[in-house]
Amino acid sequence: MVTPTDVGQLVRELAPQVLVAVVRRHGGFDASEDAVQEALLAAAMQWPAEGVPDNPKGWLITTASRRRIEMWRSESARRRREENVFALTPAPSDPAPAVDDSLTLLLLCCHPALTPPSQVALTLRAVGGLTTGEIARAFLVPESTVAQRISRAKQRIKAAGAEFRMPPPAEQPERIAAVLHVLYLIFNEGYTASSGAELNRVDLTAEAIRLTRRLRAMLPADGEVAGLLALMLLTDARRAARTAPDGSLVPLPEQDRREWDAAAIAEGTALISETLASAPIGPYQLQAAIAAVHDEAARAEDTDWPQILALYNHLQVLAPGPMVTLNRVVAVSEVRGPLAALEQLTAAAADPALAGHHRLHAVRAHLLEAAGDRDAAAVEFRLAARGTLSAPEQRYLEAQAARLAH
Repeated sequence: MVTPTDVGQLVRELAPQVLVAVVRRHGGFDASEDAVQEALLAAAMQWPAEGVPDNPKGWLITTASRRRIEMWRSESARRRREENVFALTPAPSDPAPAVDDSLTLLLLCCHPALTPPSQVALTLRAVGGLTTGEIARAFLVPESTVAQRISRAKQRIKAAGAEFRMPPPAEQPERIAAVLHVLYLIFNEGYTASSGAELNRVDLTAEAIRLTRRLRAMLPADGEVAGLLALMLLTDARRAARTAPDGSLVPLPEQDRREWDAAAIAEGTALISETLASAPIGPYQLQAAIAAVHDEAARAEDTDWPQILALYNHLQVLAPGPMVTLNRVVAVSEVRGPLAALEQLTAAAADPALAGHHRLHAVRAHLLEAAGDRDAAAVEFRLAARGTLSAPEQRYLEAQAARLAH
């Protein structure tokens, strides 16, 4: 007997294919997406009890198309006449390859007219097949908030005149970069949740990896797509060791590396090694290379910090940013000592994006402790604890401050 979990996985796999078919057949991305969501919900309710149809994709397309037609019938007479003419037009005899349609759908969901939160929500629903409720639970926000983001996103796409077709070749690199950024945001929120009681949200990291694998299949020669997938695999490989049995945070140097996922590390390392040798180097590839150096160390003390610092030097030139600066300071500490790192951290703190950030205080606390100033380190740990909305991070930082106070 098929379980609701089995049905959920199946409809999520089929969701983008069904949406592509309905949009190609009937037009109107916004209404088609609503119709497909209703079809997915119908499948989730019916299939566990009645069984999965012999042709589940065809069932979903038919159900969504019927709902789409019902929507037309509820519109004004003028719209109905105009769109029924289009609806009765035979589908192209030589449709674009499915791989192109899937990429087109991803690019549309990450349209530059949308805000990043809207891009994330629309991508997870239209491409990932998640319901509005699932997305809301994953991000710990009200379902109405996610619904509003998706509704506004579709309105903006329509207002921008965006069509369901590949953008011109000159625009494609920038648009693909936007897709990568959205997938990266989804993964990061899952791996280190920005708020709430849990450190990880496995549903988000798993979905980000699944969608990036799909993008990799569409664009096998793109080095940055491969780099992002490798980065996700190499980072997520440590997930089991990042939390203690009580849910508290375990920092990288203290993790039991026997709990790391060896298969994910092997896949990620092979992928980034192949990509660095064959594609132009980009930021995601450099971050994946850094993650690989960490993962290849059998013990924390075996980490090749000079190589990590060299990679961060390249990354800072290629894609400078506040978190890159902060992570590079940590590498400087390991190679040149905490005093040199503190000097660079003071300069970095002038960046408005870092000033007052809880991670800045946390790094300063670790450096001050390494330099022997326990009292100042305790103060910084407390400031860091006050600045984070993540309960596991907060508990860890407060515990460090308490440890130094004794």
